Amino acid sequence: MKDAFGAPQSLLVLGGTSGIGLATARRLIARRARTVWLAGRPSPALDAAAASLRALRPDGRAVGTVDVRTVAFDALDPASHEEALGKVFAEGDIDLALLAFGAAGDQGHDEADPLAAVRVAQTNYTGALSASLVCAGAMQAQGHGALVVLSSVAGERARRADFIYGSSKAGLDTFTQGLSEAMDGTGVQVMTVRPGAVTPRHVTGGRLTTSAEEVASAIELGLRRRSATVYVPARLRFVMAALRHLPGPVYRAVQDATVPE
Repeated sequence: MKDAFGAPQSLLVLGGTSGIGLATARRLIARRARTVWLAGRPSPALDAAAASLRALRPDGRAVGTVDVRTVAFDALDPASHEEALGKVFAEGDIDLALLAFGAAGDQGHDEADPLAAVRVAQTNYTGALSASLVCAGAMQAQGHGALVVLSSVAGERARRADFIYGSSKAGLDTFTQGLSEAMDGTGVQVMTVRPGAVTPRHVTGGRLTTSAEEVASAIELGLRRRSATVYVPARLRFVMAALRHLPGPVYRAVQDATVPE
């Protein structure tokens, strides 16, 4: 259950090596999260991510008492999701599930390789749909919880540079909005997060780029506010509202200079 300050004490990160997922876990550990599950394909990277979180205390400074576990999870194998994620929920209530996995793909390559394009779509949409339904159902059974789904502003309007990826995020957006409606009144919060291009913290980007740490901060704030949709940076909400309504020729002229990947 959440602590007296409303912060999640248990966290499941789907996509356990995700930069945003780990930044969110670090932030919540600093707010007294006690249990973290990292779900992903077994790998040295997943083990290293778990070890890095175990080296944190709830105050975020030193070696301490965070219980960090890993669980084998493959977004491309929906048939395994109920069993894999069921093991997590069987160990105790999960306050927050963060769906942080995804595949950006390579637009130029994927246009010439339909199977590669399908893999992007299956990861970002089919895999996410399956995992979200499993988590939402388990949270509904426990009577509380929050499901946070990482989408992208790329799903709001097709762009030549990444429309395969964008289309998968558009489908995920629609699904997540519907799931939020379905969970209304059940005690389960569903929140969609739409970041711009995510760059390393030390890299200076444009005004519409963000970092994993900034997304993690926005997730925490959105949870406190019980927001349905969060844009990162926040100004993207207004930028995308304008871009969605531009005539096609005008949009094509400005999209590369304005819309983050």
